Amino acid sequence: MGEIQAVELTPQAVAALDQAVEQSLGKDRATFTLRDRATGDILYAYRGEHLMRPASNMKIISGAAALEELGLDYRFQTELYIDGELEDGMLNGNLYVKGYGDPTINEATLRHFADILWQKGIQSINGQLIGDDTYFTGDTLPPGVDDEGETHYYGARISPITMSPNDDFDASTIIVTADPQSVGEQPTFTVIPHLSGHEITNEATTVESGAENTLEIRRLNGTNQIVMTGAIPQGESAKVWVSLQNPTVNTLEFFKVLCEQKGIQFTQAQPVTVGEVTENAELIYTHESRTVAELFSIFMKLSNNSIADIFVKTLGKLQHSVGDYESGLLVVNDYLMQKNIDFSTWQFVDGSGLSHGIRLHANGISQLLFELQKEPYFEVFFSSLPVGGNEDRLIGGTLKDRFLEPEFMGKIFAKTGYIHEVHCLSGYATGASGKDYIFSIMLEDCEEGIPFIDEGLKAILSAI
Repeated sequence: MGEIQAVELTPQAVAALDQAVEQSLGKDRATFTLRDRATGDILYAYRGEHLMRPASNMKIISGAAALEELGLDYRFQTELYIDGELEDGMLNGNLYVKGYGDPTINEATLRHFADILWQKGIQSINGQLIGDDTYFTGDTLPPGVDDEGETHYYGARISPITMSPNDDFDASTIIVTADPQSVGEQPTFTVIPHLSGHEITNEATTVESGAENTLEIRRLNGTNQIVMTGAIPQGESAKVWVSLQNPTVNTLEFFKVLCEQKGIQFTQAQPVTVGEVTENAELIYTHESRTVAELFSIFMKLSNNSIADIFVKTLGKLQHSVGDYESGLLVVNDYLMQKNIDFSTWQFVDGSGLSHGIRLHANGISQLLFELQKEPYFEVFFSSLPVGGNEDRLIGGTLKDRFLEPEFMGKIFAKTGYIHEVHCLSGYATGASGKDYIFSIMLEDCEEGIPFIDEGLKAILSAI
């Protein structure tokens, strides 16, 4: 990026912004702040201090705090312990997995853990496979998640021991894919990486091509039962992320399967349980995740709820010795205070923005976006923002299908946000003049808000 020049709005531009707020955004439901990117001065604001639900714009706050307080080089750890005696390949004792919130653990990681055990000479375990998930405390279900959300990926439980099905790091989920068969037959299904202690009941059926697709795949609340219902037409398929019923236990159930595939047997029929590592246990391996810097782009571009809440709970544990939301959000408060952000009226509940109880305002979000430019981690933060109109999902992220017009493509770098009847977009943009701005737009009481935000921002950028 070159030098950012200070700007000043003309009366004509102000009039155009008034019109955009009135006609495109909707005055009765919108807040909007526009700042000079060079100076941070507010050039235009409409209800800039009106408190709104930020949805995933909360990740700007929690993410920035994580970059500063954890640091770019921070890595999440997972430890393997054993106790008892190892004789002739038999471990007469327990195997422990102690987690610290690593969202990147996947099938390859767990296979590597099994390899470590094999290399240590462990061929059978006469004891339990114990998960120590005491690093975080409190309810594993994110605040504000309702019965519907509890079984979906966006409401996945937060545990120090968890696994992700792929490199999007949607922690505490598995992916269920369904494919049609002959008309009248049940569709087939596959699970990535594994059922991991869940069970699937297939009550779905295949229907003719062109018929309505009513297939639903969901886990029954509070259970390990996944049910497939409805109809799937020939020629179509379905792919659903299902949240784990108990991330600690489900991760260990899959680990147990991988150990058995390696040739390591458990003498107990049901060895998986939860408990604390004992004082006499021996640490045999420490796994480290990718760095926060390496994780951050996936987190922001794909708007990963689990990572946001893992960040917050980790901050609480490291600075207040309590790995819960309340302690982590105290760290977020301190961070904002250090940056001289006026957050006196703000209300925090979680790190992801999923809760409807959070309240922020556009003036404060845009002020933080200005202050972040002074930080040594700003390049990591800026490059993590979705880029409007870039159809590569790892660059465009949640903006890959928006702002596709040539005059806007590649000129908007912003964090999206959506929960029921709430839409937000905050970040950096270049106007038609070539000058650079910081903006924050928040809409409430509007279920289909994306067209309003997009058309409003296009009108704004065209005028400046």
